[in-house]
Parts: sequence; structure tokens; C-alpha cells
Amino acid sequence: MKRVVVLDTNVLLSDPNVVLSFPTAEVVIPETVLGELDKLKTARVDPDLRFRGREVSRLLFELSEDGSLVDGVALADGGRLRVAVLDSDGPLPEGLQARNADDRILATAFQVCDAAAEGCEVTLVTNDLNMLLKAQTLGIPVERSGDGLEGSFARRYIIRPFQRYKIPIGILAVAVAVFAAVLIAIFISSNRPTGVASIPTEFKALLSVQQQRALDALVTLQSNPDDPQALLAMANFYFDAYQATSQGGDRVSALQAARQGVRYYERYLATTPTDNDARADLASLLFYAGQTDQAIQQVSTVLESDPDHVNGNFNLGIFFWQGRRDYDGAIDQMKKVITLTEDDPQQHSVLEQARLVLERIENDAKSANGSTSTTGGATQ
Repeated sequence: MKRVVVLDTNVLLSDPNVVLSFPTAEVVIPETVLGELDKLKTARVDPDLRFRGREVSRLLFELSEDGSLVDGVALADGGRLRVAVLDSDGPLPEGLQARNADDRILATAFQVCDAAAEGCEVTLVTNDLNMLLKAQTLGIPVERSGDGLEGSFARRYIIRPFQRYKIPIGILAVAVAVFAAVLIAIFISSNRPTGVASIPTEFKALLSVQQQRALDALVTLQSNPDDPQALLAMANFYFDAYQATSQGGDRVSALQAARQGVRYYERYLATTPTDNDARADLASLLFYAGQTDQAIQQVSTVLESDPDHVNGNFNLGIFFWQGRRDYDGAIDQMKKVITLTEDDPQQHSVLEQARLVLERIENDAKSANGSTSTTGGATQ
């Protein structure tokens, strides 16, 4: 059953990341909500509230780079996000006033419910008690934020050919926060010499080894924008930045890191197109950024040249499962991974992971179809 979630303003302001918290669902933001967020820019309200409003706007701007929000853009894990415009000529329950923002949000939710296809589950998510009660009287399914939020299962199971860097979350935040300021001082100011040597020693001491490598790569790219190793170093840095910020719960920063990583991987692969491990990582970041079709295309390119690429086969199964709900394709991929790894002691962890994921996919397939002819025989 397809799920449609309509978000109230207060839900977004309590947690800007909530937009990315409904895997496989269609997330709808009423146009009135955008208007209320825009008013926060100049309103005399708590600064923290204004900050969260800007975070929501920043996330929506990032997502709009992939298409029109009115038409809908893809989210990670197979969901979609769209902005719903209230149809003033459409059906409206009695008692709702067009001049009242809450009523316009309720009216939009009502129209979304009215237009939903048979079998869709439409829910208004709000933390406003009055809106919650009013929605119930109008027959609109409603829940409070936090009651039905789901974590992203797929993100926990995407695997990499090998882990190049491991960046502690705390020091990653320090590095990312100061990188921009330092680089501006080094590369833009005409009064300063260029190069890593011109960075204060005390600043470099604040960085981990991995972050120093990233800084070295940035310096290299200033003089040689197509240096393959520097491009790969930055791509890997942002891949790990995605993982760190995602695990820390900051989905907005995670999405930005994924998009930056995609750009560096694409530039690197333009110089080194045969690096299948890097292409597999690019596919993962594309999936994280909600670009499932592009992710499948990239990992398919990997498998064309290396059909037994374990991680490519594994991740393609995840993309089929979470991105397309193609249970048969996902099951086939996981069974292939099991076949490739069951006699290799060095791949034992991947084998166990594939067995676990295969079981989850088969259970999802049974729930979606009522029954499945495919069994888990390969997991024995």
C-alpha cells in the first residue's frame, strides 16, 4: 500500500529532517506551509526557530536541483517529495476559511485525500492539537510527529568495496566548519601565498590525518583541477562525511555531502572510467541522494565489466528493493551475492548480511503480494 504523508509547518520546524524520514512514501508539503516558513525570515521570533526555518528552506532548495517540487522529486529509499497547491475550485469541507493558514493546510490535506488513488494511505502529520482534532472531525487520517516515523533501513546495508577513510563525527564537524574560511583566506586573498605550507601549523594540528589529506587534495586541485588522485580523495572524503552526518542524524548535511561526493566521483571517473570500486561508490551516493535510476545505471556499468563484483551485485539488490520495490530483481541479486561469497572466508560478513537482507526482502514481498513463489533456499 502506497503511503502519502502531508506535513504541517510545526512538524518541519521541530525537525527539518522529517522530510527524509518516510522511506518509500510520497511526502507532501502544502504551499501554505512554504508561505509560513518564508514569513519567519523577518518575523520577531526565537532565533532558533528562524534557524530551523532556514534549514527546511535549504533542504528544499537542495532537493529542487533534481526537478520541480510541484511535479515531485525523488527521495532516497524510493520516496518522493512534492509541494501541493490548494485548488480553490476543488472540494472543500464546510467550516474551513480560506483566510486561515491552518484551514488552508487542512483543505490541502483534504484534497490530497480526495485525489488519492484507491489503496493509498494518506496521513496528515501535525503537532498542533487543534489541527489534529479538526482533521479528525473532517475524516482526515492524522498522527503526531514521531508516532509513525521510520528510519532508513537501506542506508544501514549499503556496502563499499573497501573503507578508505574513517572520520570521527566530532572532528569532522570541526574540519568542515573551518575548511571554507581557511581556503578563502589561502586561495582568494592576494596578500597570502598559496599552498598548504601557508596554513597556520596550529590549524593543521586540529585536523585528523584524513582531513589533512582532504586539505592536501583541495590544494592540489587549485593548481590541477583534473588531478585523479586528488579528485578521488575528495570524493571519498564526502562519502565518509555522508556516513558520519547521516549516522549523527543530520540528514540535511548528509544530503549535501552526498551531492558533493557525486560531483567529485563524476569528475574522477571522467579521468579514470575503469575504476569499478569508485563507480560503485558513486552509485551508492546517487541512491542516497534519491537518484535511484542513475544509481542503477552506474552499478550496472560496473557489472557489465565485472559481473562478479560482489558489492556491485549486493548494492544493486538494495537499489531494486528500496528504490524500485522490484522484489524479484532484489531477491535474484542477493542470491547471486550468496553464491559468490559462501565459499570465501574473507567475505563471511557480506554473506551473512546478504542472507539477512534476503530474508527481509522476501518478507516485504509477501506483505506486498500476499504470497511469493520465491523461497529463501539460497540462505540455507
